Amino acid sequence: MNKRELKKFKIALEEKRDAIVNATGKKPHWENMADTRHGDFVDQASDDNEIHVNLKLLQTDAKLLRAIEAAIERIENGGYGVCASCGGEISLARLNAVPWTSVCIACKEKSA
Repeated sequence: MNKRELKKFKIALEEKRDAIVNATGKKPHWENMADTRHGDFVDQASDDNEIHVNLKLLQTDAKLLRAIEAAIERIENGGYGVCASCGGEISLARLNAVPWTSVCIACKEKSA
């Protein structure tokens, strides 16, 4: 992979990272809720469900951020585009689709 392609991937990864960080930096809905519970049991259950969904989204964002940071580190260390599982080359089509991936499509399919 040439330097121009690596630079393109690094910029895309940094933009994705910044977008996630800026989105998660906003105050979540449940932090605006008062300590007292309002409404009937159905309203309270709905609020609880919303909190759980938001927590799951934050966990997903954190996992994606770790993958993006690892990909940026691989670019800087010269290991970007090399499958962590088999050592083969990750196709440009796969990297374009999922630039933070660390495995080739064949290894991903085996693990699924």
